[in-house]
Amino acid sequence: MRAEKKYLIDEVTTHLNKSDYVILANFNGMTVSDAAELRGKLAAEKAEFHVVKNSSLRVAAQSLGLPSIDGALTGPTAIVVGGKNSAGVAKVLKQFFKDKQKVEVKAGVLSKKLLSPADIGRLADMPSLEILRAQLLGLLNTPAGAFVRVVNAVPQGIVNVLQAKVRSGQA
Repeated sequence: MRAEKKYLIDEVTTHLNKSDYVILANFNGMTVSDAAELRGKLAAEKAEFHVVKNSSLRVAAQSLGLPSIDGALTGPTAIVVGGKNSAGVAKVLKQFFKDKQKVEVKAGVLSKKLLSPADIGRLADMPSLEILRAQLLGLLNTPAGAFVRVVNAVPQGIVNVLQAKVRSGQA
């Protein structure tokens, strides 16, 4: 293998190792300023946007044991990797496409499972990580609050009965 080709494959492999997901996009029609804007938005999620050669991506993905992405490797390809919030990254891409009508999602891989563009759209529609954490915390607090109310009901009932007797003059 030529040194340049090995270098390109190693570079793509390094990018793929940055996270447990990769989103493949068609960046056809993007200007340099569009790419800079998208990179800035992705940086907020600690994600990166890289233009790669399809052949290098194919070899790197196979060497890492990722599912076959050959069907998505047509035309110009960019990858989005990095950060821990894959749903947040999908939201950024969806919003960017909505605003600019550029960067079409081709496919993705999340935890070594192949995702279709529709799957990535559903991922983008998920609540943010902070909202999910808040919902989980609320769910965990609900049984504890109910338990406290039940335990407190017995003494409160006794107090209410005694107060009623005092008011009626029976105590």
